[in-house]
Amino acid sequence: MLFKEVLGQDHIKKHLTQSVDNHRIPHAQLFVGHEGCGTLPMAIAYAQYLLCHNVNGENNTGHEACNLKFRTFSHPDLHFAFPVVTSDKAKSHPVSSHYLEEWRQLLREQPYGNLFDWYKLMGVDNKQGQIGVDEAHDIVKSLALKSYEGGYKVMIIWMAEKMNAACANKLLKLIEEPPNQTIFILIAEDEEQIMSTIRSRCQILHFSPLAEHVIIDALVAQYDLDIGEATKIAHQSNGNYNKACDLVYHDSEDLQFEEWFIFWIRSAFKAKGNKSAIHDLITWSEDIAKTGRETQKQFLHFCLNFIRQALLLNYNAKELVYLEPKSKNFKLENFAPFIHNTNIIEISNELQEAIYHIERNGNSKIILTDLSIKLTRLLHKKAK
Repeated sequence: MLFKEVLGQDHIKKHLTQSVDNHRIPHAQLFVGHEGCGTLPMAIAYAQYLLCHNVNGENNTGHEACNLKFRTFSHPDLHFAFPVVTSDKAKSHPVSSHYLEEWRQLLREQPYGNLFDWYKLMGVDNKQGQIGVDEAHDIVKSLALKSYEGGYKVMIIWMAEKMNAACANKLLKLIEEPPNQTIFILIAEDEEQIMSTIRSRCQILHFSPLAEHVIIDALVAQYDLDIGEATKIAHQSNGNYNKACDLVYHDSEDLQFEEWFIFWIRSAFKAKGNKSAIHDLITWSEDIAKTGRETQKQFLHFCLNFIRQALLLNYNAKELVYLEPKSKNFKLENFAPFIHNTNIIEISNELQEAIYHIERNGNSKIILTDLSIKLTRLLHKKAK
């Protein structure tokens, strides 16, 4: 992947190319950015620029044979680690090498994809991936070997916050003092979840959400959309190119999440003194609990974002509101007055607590039922 194929982030491209050109390459870097901002494509473009001895900045021209290997993501000195789970393909001790075929498919088709997309591609739903100690052993072994082409070796660890404690401790010394000409690039959405001793050994680069004009240009070029449609999608995507691509295909999980959310909110409003609505909330909790844990977490994050958007609209910060509900019978401006200074913090805390417990394998049905009953009380709070 060439730098010119990576959307936006020009200041980071300039910094990375100059660091290679000036032979001032940090041995460990941490790329931090929200979904869809291009951390993974940037890491691959950086590795290509380094391993293929490319020049000419964004045009990234150099050894054609080397660049060809990067088109299939099969350069022998480029290594990947990413969250994995047990499956029919790896029934025990799963590591990234078991899933390289699926990983390369993700890089070809959805280089801006998120963890949810990756789990769908692996065919898992009710399991949560991690980068475990078996992966750490593989990383140590692969980086102990000499580079295939006699230059640098690059290890890209995607979603590094999914490293468990055993893996992080195993890699700590290696990241601090790697073998000669070995570069680590860790990629994370939430740097606070990465062990502080590892963070302190990395040079951290923060990626901002993509500008609307960058997403508009990319959508027009890739999908041949007219400017009006591309502008609308870019605004709704909130700097997330992965979401923008989903919206083009009407394939976003947000469409299903919106349907669940609207039913949930309406049932919670009616539930005060209404037995049938309480029954609806319990049935809703049972239905959502049947989905995978990653789907449940993704949905609750969607709810959190939806409620924050309602708060912004309620307090007349319309320029910050990008959400446009697809349901014809639900208007954000009608819902917004019920989210205010008296209940927003409690609602936000309850949603985040539910995410925390689901992530730690709590009983989803109990967690969601409890959350629904609390939401019923909080939505009826009056603003002060």
